Amino acid sequence: MGIMQELYDDMIPGITDRQAGYARDVAAHLADVAEVVVAPPVRGRANAERAMRDFENADLDGVLVVMLTYGPSLRITRVFNEARLPVCLANIQPDPTVTPEWDMADMTYNQGIHGAQDTANAMVRAGLPFDVITEEWQTEAFRSRVSRWARAARAVTAWRQLRVGIFGYAMNGMGDARFDETALARALGPEIVTIAPGRLYRATQELSSSEVAELMAWEDQRFSIDPRLSKEEREDHARLQLSIERLLREHDCGAYSTHFDAIGEDGRFPRLPMAAASTLMSQGYGFAGEGDALAASIVYAGHQLAGDGHFTEMYAMDFPSDSILMSHMGEGNWKVARDDEPVRLIKRPLGIGNLDDPPTLLFRIQPGPATLASLVALGGERFRLVVSEGEVLDSQELPALEMPYGQFRPASGVRTCMDGWLRAGGTHHMVMNLGHVAADWQVFCEMVGIEFYQV
Repeated sequence: MGIMQELYDDMIPGITDRQAGYARDVAAHLADVAEVVVAPPVRGRANAERAMRDFENADLDGVLVVMLTYGPSLRITRVFNEARLPVCLANIQPDPTVTPEWDMADMTYNQGIHGAQDTANAMVRAGLPFDVITEEWQTEAFRSRVSRWARAARAVTAWRQLRVGIFGYAMNGMGDARFDETALARALGPEIVTIAPGRLYRATQELSSSEVAELMAWEDQRFSIDPRLSKEEREDHARLQLSIERLLREHDCGAYSTHFDAIGEDGRFPRLPMAAASTLMSQGYGFAGEGDALAASIVYAGHQLAGDGHFTEMYAMDFPSDSILMSHMGEGNWKVARDDEPVRLIKRPLGIGNLDDPPTLLFRIQPGPATLASLVALGGERFRLVVSEGEVLDSQELPALEMPYGQFRPASGVRTCMDGWLRAGGTHHMVMNLGHVAADWQVFCEMVGIEFYQV
């Protein structure tokens, strides 16, 4: 959305067309990092409202505001007071350098800075969360920062529409996963949907043998299959995975959680859906164990923000390596697995749930930069995201650990990281993304209205 005003048309004939070309040049510079739709220059309230309606009706992810010249903010105040899409104010100008050759026309072409100040003031007064980028628009630095905002905007827009399916109920007594569901929906957008285990059971019975066989054949090609796994065990697992996926589509859910007690106590399921969670995460679904909707929703946001969100938790500290053993009961996104080792579908005993052995995908996490993020409910409509950057070590193998794992070394060190994590109320379930993406999470938090806390 490029903003200016009619005042300058008489003073500098052709200025609107010239600055519209500048807006198109900016969009072309960003073509590699975002799909950019350029609205006609906004020169008054009607133009602004029409442009915003068009953006929203086109299901875009966010609005990048560029001052084409100075534009009085009262003409766009209502637009930003009612904005539903994430907003970024790009404080840029056509020419990066003030030169002695500048005349009044050049001054007018490049006077966006005080228009940005007036516009930002209107956004602040409206209580609108927004990002700001001050840069030379022709640079890679500008493109990189817009890329970060665009990914965050995509995550925010998708998150506000998210539905999280809970199969059964959440684990009793697990306090850091408890929250006010209506507050979550009001403040942030995700909606919780409860799905009865009985519906899941019926779905497993409705599947055809050919659907089950097709999934098993795909697994044969993708994973190293434990020869101890029986056909019955694999068919049970495949039916659970396909049924969960079908119900998530029927309920329009982008994330889900299963709790071992809710599955085990039902009495109709032979085993837990461990491998199902791993593959559904690899397909872009958010997931968390034990009915933890908060963690499932932030895993989904991790997919949207940085790609390949991985559900995990901190298992134990290893002080000699200054790292933390990361794992969970058996669910993990195999897209983050080491690329020099096969992902294995194994037969493993699991006493939790008092059911038969669940087929489980086993892998070690790819060494290199990584980021952890935990969504914390603070009460009411207040939420916090606790984030830690670090690296996954090329660490020792743990032959007796039959679930996805890796050792994460926080950049701040185990002691400082964990002191901060605990002081901030960081939860024990979290999302891991490969790469250093704390700055991406910070932009996400600023736009959605979450307190950002890095340790």
